[in-house]
Amino acid sequence: MTQKGIGIGLLGLGVIGSGVVKVLLGKADGLAKQLGAPLLLRKVLVQDVSKHRTVTLGPHQLTTHAEEVLAAPDVDIMIEVIGGEYPATEYIKQAISHGKHVVTANKEVMAKHGFELLSLAREHKVDLRYEASVGSGIPLISSFQQDLAANEISAIHAILNGTTNYILTRMSREGLPFSAALKDAQELGYAEASPANDIEGTDAAYKLAILAGLAFHTVVDSQDVYCEGISRLQPQDFRYAREFGYAIKLLAIAKRDNGDIEMRVHPVFIPEDSQLAKVDGVYNAIQVESDLAGNLVFYGQGAGALRASSAIMADVLTIARNICRGAVSVPMIQINHKLAVKPMSSIKTRYYFRLSVADRPGVLAQISEVLGRNSISISSVIQKESDLESQTAVLVIMTHPAEEKSVQSALKEVGQLTVVHEVGNFIRVER
Repeated sequence: MTQKGIGIGLLGLGVIGSGVVKVLLGKADGLAKQLGAPLLLRKVLVQDVSKHRTVTLGPHQLTTHAEEVLAAPDVDIMIEVIGGEYPATEYIKQAISHGKHVVTANKEVMAKHGFELLSLAREHKVDLRYEASVGSGIPLISSFQQDLAANEISAIHAILNGTTNYILTRMSREGLPFSAALKDAQELGYAEASPANDIEGTDAAYKLAILAGLAFHTVVDSQDVYCEGISRLQPQDFRYAREFGYAIKLLAIAKRDNGDIEMRVHPVFIPEDSQLAKVDGVYNAIQVESDLAGNLVFYGQGAGALRASSAIMADVLTIARNICRGAVSVPMIQINHKLAVKPMSSIKTRYYFRLSVADRPGVLAQISEVLGRNSISISSVIQKESDLESQTAVLVIMTHPAEEKSVQSALKEVGQLTVVHEVGNFIRVER
């Protein structure tokens, strides 16, 4: 900190970066009173200094050269909001190596390189904070690090992506096909033009890796998180789910299981009366099961400039208070090396199958025989729409708990039966 205040450097001036600048400038006096020192925006890295923006900054504050932010002697805290894995990872490493505290909203960087970066920050005796990387304005990271520190967490069930939750809400309420719901989300700005990270579950997998690392005190490789998106879902799946008393959500699930941990992101049937089933639109919700605090649910909007700015500025203020007090806060790293990620093939749960079959006697007997050979027990079965012209019907089956590898094997066999026209979908059931 200089005598004139605490210097802030910013990497990125997009939607979130502009939101941060608005807070720094619009709340400057109030923040200075809180801290006893002003927060001064020194340098901002942009791609084009001449571009028109929603915030007004002096030309001396903008630069296209990262080194002018990363190595600037008057920058105490660097905020990274450029997104993506590279060059953001290298910029954070350089800032830490130059002795700067770092605040990032980058879920991909923290999911893939978090342990390395936190270790580097500890080595250089600086702080690295990342509250905005998961849940945006929902206070999750600090809650796991501090408020739940004495708890043993057994499970996390979470809706971590507002885009997919909005799409699923539209499909459920209005019977829209996936493509129409996605288009609507894009037109409203909830989904990007290239939405693969959202709809394929990748975004939620990054966030789950971060939360699981904190919850279970382990290093989670985001590539170990099983990931399945929502594009296979059809309107009839939502109708049948309601008939069985379920809603469909894209859930991020992490749980302890006999010394290992499950890590998976995929669509699930969840009971309609559960709290997560009632989370609609662009909202996120994170349900945490712990031994001392019990079951907790964190809820709020998981995206947007204002929400992200709230989380980013909370981290900035925490670091700034420590600077003003002359205190040194470095990341705590607690690792349980005994935990391993359980392979998806050994996960055990219930399943929903939707099959298009020949509409004639004996079909269910053939399917049941295949399921039985694979140790899969049927809980209930309903024949739905029949097509007289093609002489086909839709068969909906709910199973008792079964092992994933057995289910995959059985579905392959079922799909080869001459009486089965198509395996329309299968969805896991989570209670």
